[in-house]
Amino acid sequence: MATLRTGRLEAFSDGVFAIAITLLVLEISVPSDAGDDLLDAFVDQWPSYLAYLVSFATIGVTWVRHTAITHYLHGVDTVFVRLNLLLLMLVSFLPFPTGLVAEHINEQDAERVAATILGINLLLVAVLVSTMWRYAVRRRLVRPDADDQEVQLLAQRLTPSLAAYVVLILLALALPVVAVCGYLAIALALLLPLGLRNESDKGNSADRSRGLDAS
Repeated sequence: MATLRTGRLEAFSDGVFAIAITLLVLEISVPSDAGDDLLDAFVDQWPSYLAYLVSFATIGVTWVRHTAITHYLHGVDTVFVRLNLLLLMLVSFLPFPTGLVAEHINEQDAERVAATILGINLLLVAVLVSTMWRYAVRRRLVRPDADDQEVQLLAQRLTPSLAAYVVLILLALALPVVAVCGYLAIALALLLPLGLRNESDKGNSADRSRGLDAS
């Protein structure tokens, strides 16, 4: 039985997402003594840009998915709150493996470790998001008036990236740069809208086709 409103959970989560996504840019810098070679120094930082894009897109899509989940909830219980905290812990940790990739992508052995750690972090984030939604459905935290098809569609869309992450994590042991590019491809693909209807627009036939971007 849900006993807690979602307002404070959403506000706290939004704050953590905002801080984590902002911290990512701190991993991007050029040497202070670049001088006349500033352009070359800027281009040489491509690993930082790649890692930044991967983590920014992943945090962004996770926030969108989190928003979609809470949109359908009428309340939460203490277990859901703790699952949410675990998700936020993993999201706030992302700047660390992002920095590892940016710093070690050109080192033969270290880049494998960095890309693998980043991939595991991304996989765990995806697992937690899927777990939260499935728990909410099982514990009847979803609003009674929510469309059954939309509930099932969201469950399906929150899961398929898991296998891809596993494959890319294994690939990172041999081709770390390719794996990191794969992480980026997953995040960008998940940013596509699901086409779920916005519940607040019900009753207006012209607006009911408006999708909730909930990848």
